[in-house]
Amino acid sequence: MVQISALVFACIVLAYSVCGFQPQSKSDDDSEETVYNLGPGFTPPRVTKQVAPRQSTVRGVRVVGTVTVALIVSSKGLPKNVHVVKGIDKEIDQCTVEAVEQWRFDPAQKDGKPVAVRVSLDIAFHDM
Repeated sequence: MVQISALVFACIVLAYSVCGFQPQSKSDDDSEETVYNLGPGFTPPRVTKQVAPRQSTVRGVRVVGTVTVALIVSSKGLPKNVHVVKGIDKEIDQCTVEAVEQWRFDPAQKDGKPVAVRVSLDIAFHDM
């Protein structure tokens, strides 16, 4: 059975850089909003809706491990550009991406305003 940590916030591995407070690039969405790396002066995004990856067995065997995905959380709290950084298995990785694309967030904030940021999530799969 797939189990995701109860402490969702603990699953967010913040993507810090030396210049974490500086804008790093533009996103591909229509608004062309600036995307930041989290750092000092930012409040990180918070998960408000979490969808678990669909339960699956690969070749009849339950998979155990962690899939790390990177994404941008937009200033509207939507996941963008979700992709696997460290996977377990092609099928499990794809299920994880599809689930995270359905997540919703309270967006990160800088100076009290919502901003788009890069984050990484570790999604743990446990054998039950």
